[in-house]
Amino acid sequence: MITVVIASRLREDRLDYLTAMHASLTRQSVPWEAVIALDGASPDRLPRQLAQDPRVDTLVLPRPVGAACARNLALTQVRTRYVNWADDDDEFTDDAMSVRLETLESTGVGWCAGWSEDQFPDGSTRLWRCPTPPGRHKAGDVWTFWKSPADTIPIGPTTILARTDLVRAAPMGGLVQGEDYCAALGVTALAPGILLPLPMYRYRKWGGQMTAHVGYDQLEAAAREHAWAYGRSLRAVLRGGEDLVRG
Repeated sequence: MITVVIASRLREDRLDYLTAMHASLTRQSVPWEAVIALDGASPDRLPRQLAQDPRVDTLVLPRPVGAACARNLALTQVRTRYVNWADDDDEFTDDAMSVRLETLESTGVGWCAGWSEDQFPDGSTRLWRCPTPPGRHKAGDVWTFWKSPADTIPIGPTTILARTDLVRAAPMGGLVQGEDYCAALGVTALAPGILLPLPMYRYRKWGGQMTAHVGYDQLEAAAREHAWAYGRSLRAVLRGGEDLVRG
């Protein structure tokens, strides 16, 4: 029922974290598959635990193309009804798949998401409650909780489990960062969904994460501006353009 899509360059400093991500998937109580897009990396570097797991498929890209493109290309290998994006240095909580899958199957909504946790090097965690409140939301309403591009994004992209057709219709945005902002806004604009007041995902806080890279701040404002405007315009178009007419 579920495919987790991950992009990775199999950097040495991330291999143990990728193994931990895989371990978090093995603790799930519902069946899953994973597609790992190797962004210019050799499959020989894939950790043994993943290479020997029949639930894990790889898409080998001949050269680095960036996380957004790699993830989008990996969608071609998805065969399941639902998709979840993930990063190669994070983890899922133990019941992340089961609780969201049960919600999706019992309600018929297009997506189900939750809260996330920041995970620090000492193993401690800090809960992050996204601005979107728990409960059911109409298509397009998640964007309304992102008041301006400079504010905190309205929902955690990797906490979203969504129908595959929706993800294919609203994949990663064409950005070098913030591409997942577009993906989250697109999926939540196309169908109603439910946000659960439970942590689903753990973001690892460490020096090698993308947001810690030198130069990350140089494009963050532009990426947010683009994603915010994309979400606004998509919502307006799907609603007949009344929001854009009103300004």
